[in-house]
Amino acid sequence: MTGKSASRLITGAARLGGIVGRPVAHSLSPVIHNAWIEAAGMDAVYAAFAPPDEAAFETLVAFGRAGMLAGVNVTAPFKEQAFAMADSASAEATASGSANVLVFEDGRVHADSTDGFGLLAALADQAPALTLDGAIVVMLGAGGAARAAAQTLAAAGAKVRLVNRSRDRAEALAADLGPAVSVADEGISGQGGAFDGAALVVNALSVPPTLDLGRLAAGTVVMDMTYRPVETAFLKAAQAQGLTPVDGLGMLIGQAGPSFRAIFRTEPPALNLRPLLLAAIGEAS
Repeated sequence: MTGKSASRLITGAARLGGIVGRPVAHSLSPVIHNAWIEAAGMDAVYAAFAPPDEAAFETLVAFGRAGMLAGVNVTAPFKEQAFAMADSASAEATASGSANVLVFEDGRVHADSTDGFGLLAALADQAPALTLDGAIVVMLGAGGAARAAAQTLAAAGAKVRLVNRSRDRAEALAADLGPAVSVADEGISGQGGAFDGAALVVNALSVPPTLDLGRLAAGTVVMDMTYRPVETAFLKAAQAQGLTPVDGLGMLIGQAGPSFRAIFRTEPPALNLRPLLLAAIGEAS
């Protein structure tokens, strides 16, 4: 198959990567990676794949093992399955028990996790005064999004408190991640002492939290891992309280760089992606 754009030729030798998830049509990863591919003039394509179930995901991995895929990013609900199917894994993926990158080479599958790198990049960019070593971090949620984030924050020296509707799920996650991660007694609403002394609160829930942000100390950093919309109601409320907001778009951009290097074996070109992504989701100013 060949196709031509104004600046590059896509040939039958094109390197194929992509994003795998369900649903995946909303993903901005193809926008990011194809912008880099276009800027570099690469013979490559980054597509979206939406396996309907776990068996279909296994088929996709087999497709990669056979040499027909260079690598993929992985999102919900396949991150833990991706890790389990890999022949080898990075320290980050092993520590979190999940993977958001699979790279295929010579019939083998290597798993990596760049979500934590993206989280740290977003915090460094939007909350540069925050010091994680020794800090108390409250993580809202205990699902797949929270797993890699909590592991990364704990590795950076933070003490992570999980607040989740299902205590059993939070306790299972804390047990996996070690003594730096604990489970708070209170619920998502924030009644109790889990938020006392928090330097950072991260929302890893799929729904907006009902947290009274007025209970947080001045200067607390509040991060929302979602990026649709970029300025969520949670972040708007945080800003109104004089807190420091950090959006999920920064995390998405931050994790994309190491993903691109792993899949396409080259550095991404220097591009200002934020205006492109805001336009893609209809939030350009």
